[in-house]
Amino acid sequence: MEIETLLQQVRSGELAIEEAKAILAEYRQVADIGFAQVDLDRERRIGFPEVIYGEGKTGDQIAAIFRKLMEHADRVLATRVSPDKAAVVRDQLPEAVYHEQARALAWTKEPLVPVGQGHVAVVCAGTSDLPVAEEAAITAEMLGCRVERVYDVGVAGIHRLFRRLPIIRQADVVVVVAGMEGALPSVVGGLVSRPIIAVPTSIGYGANFHGLSALLSMLNSCSPGITVVNIDNGFGGGYAAGIYYRHLYQS
Repeated sequence: MEIETLLQQVRSGELAIEEAKAILAEYRQVADIGFAQVDLDRERRIGFPEVIYGEGKTGDQIAAIFRKLMEHADRVLATRVSPDKAAVVRDQLPEAVYHEQARALAWTKEPLVPVGQGHVAVVCAGTSDLPVAEEAAITAEMLGCRVERVYDVGVAGIHRLFRRLPIIRQADVVVVVAGMEGALPSVVGGLVSRPIIAVPTSIGYGANFHGLSALLSMLNSCSPGITVVNIDNGFGGGYAAGIYYRHLYQS
């Protein structure tokens, strides 16, 4: 219903004031920008604003959604944004910061301050997995987490992991990112007492099946306490870790 029509119906008596107020409340929750219905109420409902998924959108579309969210939230995150699309957005919104390795655009009204004294450990098997690991790390930081990065500690050189165990064991929650056979979350799960969020990546040779073998390995892990997200879903892993972290320190 258009606002003008709504007001005319109230004036004519066709629509009660209370009914009109309820309709207007719905209008305030969603911004219609033509190609997108931007959810302005998501932060109130679940604690974090709508996140923009950049793949399949043009740079101008990302910029328009990003701008609208900036008007209503104190932080905005867009994931899977290629460098060329990021350049388009930053031409229009120079305040947005592009994290190239994570393929993420981020903006905050004020500098981010972690909501707790602990940290989230993002553990990455190999350098080739870094884009997914960084997506997880940036996402967790945007949710107010302190993040410690533990990178290139895969099972092919497992002694590298043992050197970093203290920082992993001190974490409130651990995100483990791995491709190939996806064994790292099982190893970490047998060494630490924290919740583990496993993120399989599509990195690997033919029988990796673009991440399917890593996904199945993680789902079939004999280490308890492991939760698995979708292939290459660093955002999902970082978001889940962020929700857990915030619950610890804000409850």
